[in-house]
Amino acid sequence: MELKDTWGLILGGSSGLGLESAKKLASHGMNLLILHRDRRADMYGIQAEFDEIRKNGIEVISFNKDALKADTLQEVIESLPDRSLKLLLHSLAKGAVKPLISDDKPTLTATDLDLTLRAMGSSLLDWAQTLIKEDKFSEKGRIIGFTSEGNSRAWPAYGAISAAKGVLEALLRQMALEYARYGITSNIIQAGTTDTPALRQLPSHEKLLTMAERRNPFGRLTRPQDVANLVYLLCLPEADWINGSLIKADGGESLR
Repeated sequence: MELKDTWGLILGGSSGLGLESAKKLASHGMNLLILHRDRRADMYGIQAEFDEIRKNGIEVISFNKDALKADTLQEVIESLPDRSLKLLLHSLAKGAVKPLISDDKPTLTATDLDLTLRAMGSSLLDWAQTLIKEDKFSEKGRIIGFTSEGNSRAWPAYGAISAAKGVLEALLRQMALEYARYGITSNIIQAGTTDTPALRQLPSHEKLLTMAERRNPFGRLTRPQDVANLVYLLCLPEADWINGSLIKADGGESLR
C-alpha cells in the first residue's frame, strides 16, 4: 500500500484509461476524487465500478459534473484536504470528431475546435493553477496527462483532438519547468492504440485497431491496464526525477 493516505484527482475517471488508473491506484491505497460527466442512464454501471474500487478500503468521492465549469472546480477542491494531493490526472475525452471537409457529413467548425482544445487541452491549466494556489498538493506531487500517436499522425476526423493533444503536451512541458519549485513533476503518457469508448467514436476505429495490432511487436493492442501501470509507477518515489517527459506505453507500436 505504497500510496496509503494520499489522494488522487482524476479528471475523466468513469471509463477507459481514467477508470483503469483509478482501479490501479486504489489497489495501492490511494484515495480518489473522480470527476466525470455521464448520462443518468449510465450511472448504475459507473457507480458499481466505483463501489468495487471502494472495496480496497480507500475513500472514493465522485462528481458527475462538467470539469470546465468554475463552480465544479471549486466544489471538488473544497472536498480535498490541504496538502494531500499526490496526483492530478487529466483523462478528459470530450471532443469533436469531424472531418475538415466533406460532401455529406458535418465538418469541423471553429467552435468545435475551441471546445475540444478547452476540454482536452487547456482545462488542465485551470485545475493545476487553482490546486497550487489553494495549497492542495502534497510534497512531491504529480501531474500526468494522456496523449496518443495522433499527436504526430493524421487520422480521419481526428484534427481537433490532435490539436488538443498538442496543447496538452505543450502545457505539461511548461508545467514541468515552472512547477518544479513546488516539488511537482509533470509528465505525459503516450498510450498505444487502446480499445476504449473514446476511440470507438472515430469513424475509422475498426481499421485503426486492426492496423495497431499488426504494427505492435507483441501482436496485441495496448490495454488500459498497461497504461494504468505506468501512471502508478510515476507516482512512486523512484520516479521523483522524471519530469517533463513524454513516456510511451505502447509495447513498441510506434516503432513502425
